[in-house]
Amino acid sequence: MNPLALIIDDEIQIRRLLRYALESAEYTVCEADNGQSGLMEAALRRPDVIVLDLGLPDLDGVEVIKRLREWSETPVLVLSVRDGEEQKVLALDAGADDYVTKPFSTLELLARLRVVQRRVRIGEEVSVFTRNGLQVDLVSRQVQVDGVEIHLTGTEYALLRLLIRHVGKVLTHRQILREIWGPKAEEHRQYLRVYITHLRKKLESQSGPTIVIKTEAGIGYRLVG
Repeated sequence: MNPLALIIDDEIQIRRLLRYALESAEYTVCEADNGQSGLMEAALRRPDVIVLDLGLPDLDGVEVIKRLREWSETPVLVLSVRDGEEQKVLALDAGADDYVTKPFSTLELLARLRVVQRRVRIGEEVSVFTRNGLQVDLVSRQVQVDGVEIHLTGTEYALLRLLIRHVGKVLTHRQILREIWGPKAEEHRQYLRVYITHLRKKLESQSGPTIVIKTEAGIGYRLVG
């Protein structure tokens, strides 16, 4: 069965373009032209992925994400003309999985949709995470790179586990700091930069830079899927 994509956008031209691109990639598509009907469609149709515009006529897209996250973990890719750093952070903090600005490349959009759909859910799908030379046993907490066990501190492991849990998803600085160090550490980005640097060095593969923690400038980090 083809995956079901829900498009929530008030511009009919954008919906037509997205429908064509998604159906060409073997998605089944449903549409909504405002936030309220989008939430209703999400509840009734249970889509596999949602493509959401922020500039809706009735509800702001960030509010749609917040309401959706009260009952659903469906991957959400934001597609918006708002390209400011603050808007991206607000959407990602609300629960969006990725953010693409208009105008957009349909090839990039489809690639990002594939990534958010294969996001790992710890304890529900896998106990061992494997990607590009990295293997993490999430039960025994054993980490290997190219078959060689490496030692991580407790904080480094917690950071890696968080990135794995949301593989392919951009995590904002605030999200990571809150999860790892607690709500009082949300503004201490220097902690995060230091630990990301140490973690990257430990995860470097001897066969080349195949495992990547990517920096999203001014926003946060993501583990490349």
